[in-house]
Amino acid sequence: MIILLVRHAHAGERNASRWADDTQRPLTSRGREVARRMARRLRQQDMAPTLILSSPWKRAWQSAQLLKEESGAEVAVTELGALAVTPAVAPIARAVGAQDAKAIVALVGHEPWISELASLLLTGRRESLQIDFPKAGVLGLELSEVKSGGALLRFFLRPKQARRAD
Repeated sequence: MIILLVRHAHAGERNASRWADDTQRPLTSRGREVARRMARRLRQQDMAPTLILSSPWKRAWQSAQLLKEESGAEVAVTELGALAVTPAVAPIARAVGAQDAKAIVALVGHEPWISELASLLLTGRRESLQIDFPKAGVLGLELSEVKSGGALLRFFLRPKQARRAD
């Protein structure tokens, strides 16, 4: 299966006077457009997700919804609190469940946790791999099951690359 690790798009700076609860900070208009562009790029590469799991935080949820709409995915977005905390493989593996070898699973979350999850899946340790993971970036991993170590890096799509493809 392919796991798409997706960092939420741009949501502006924290602003306690506008969002006392930072989990409610939404995407900016720029963030929405970049998320759309990245999802269209995935669609062009026949990478529409067959399962989309998202952090419940508003900016990740909005990014996941745009991914669904623009990639052509025909699945609902499902909330997964494990994508809004320090990564642990077990709850993510349970949520993903058994998947067909051709499955494309999108996990939409936040930094630093999404980079730590990538490191955990690739190396077996959260701190082994440092990743410059931009907002709206998509890292594609291939693996037979969600477990620590053993994933194979297939691609890393950065927003600047998607802009060149439009």
